[in-house]
Amino acid sequence: SQPVDLVNAGDGSGRLFVVEQAGQIRIVQGGTVQNTPFLDIRDRVLNNGEQGLLSLAFPSDYAAKRRFYVYYTNPSGNLVLSRFQLQANSEVGDPATEQVLFSVPHPTYTNHNGGKLAFGPDGYLYVGLGDGGGSGDPLGNAQNPATLLGKLLRLDVESPGVTTYAIPSNNPFTAANDPSDRVRDEIWASGLRNPWRISFDRQTGDLYIADVGERAREEVNLQPVTSRGGENYGWNISEGTLPFSSGDSTGFTLPLVEYDHSQGRSITGGYVYRGAEYAGLQGAYVYGDFITGRIWGVRRTQTGVENKLLLDSPYNLSTFGEDQQGNLYAVDFRGGIYRITVPT
Repeated sequence: SQPVDLVNAGDGSGRLFVVEQAGQIRIVQGGTVQNTPFLDIRDRVLNNGEQGLLSLAFPSDYAAKRRFYVYYTNPSGNLVLSRFQLQANSEVGDPATEQVLFSVPHPTYTNHNGGKLAFGPDGYLYVGLGDGGGSGDPLGNAQNPATLLGKLLRLDVESPGVTTYAIPSNNPFTAANDPSDRVRDEIWASGLRNPWRISFDRQTGDLYIADVGERAREEVNLQPVTSRGGENYGWNISEGTLPFSSGDSTGFTLPLVEYDHSQGRSITGGYVYRGAEYAGLQGAYVYGDFITGRIWGVRRTQTGVENKLLLDSPYNLSTFGEDQQGNLYAVDFRGGIYRITVPT
């Protein structure tokens, strides 16, 4: 119930892993939900409003290392990134093996936790954090370089000898680029309100960030694979291409595409379609809206950006998922998982 993330392990098993907000991860095999959960950590997850177990990620060599990563809110409201191991002689996770990599305080408000985990083509783990909640970012976190809230992080969690996480040497705000240490080294990009799903194009390596808006705009941000990091996506000085509050917007990165609140009110990021069955969707970034159920596909063209409404669905789109073959799935917060196929 209440699924919020859907991923594959890249292990050739054909399994899909469904993250349930209350604190379980369920396995779907051949269209059937297995009775035994992959992981059950309901005893340590705060499930309230936007809080809960929010994401799961597998490293590229998961089959060999038998470990994985989750992101959740704990009973104090902190944003927790943890590593777990599989049980011995089993293909399910062992709750007793939890290793907390970070716990970011989120004390004042319960919303805007962000939470998507994604390994990039560089092998590093990218983590999207919300701005700490409240209306209009009252704590000023998204533009505050001293906090991880309202940021996209880039962490080395898999290199030999790394126990919690290390900072990649080419992160944009390491000592070489930020000698006064004004900006946290973990930060890859800033100016985010509540990044509700990030994903990498499996063919190009480009990164897509869907950021939920406040009162006027929902946006998709594109970070090309050639990026060296350091982008500022503008919140809370800007909301999409619109000004939101006073401040200098010089140097902000504008969204690839945005829509106003006549079209939807809470964006849900998806994936670039790279499957083999739906030629007309090839190369399009597919995303939707939680409130209206609309699903769009956006492509970059030689003349600009092409954004098309693909489907007006009846679903509360909480997330999208991708299987190992590149097929896409739309997920309804009420419990349904739907494969996106060629119209008949």
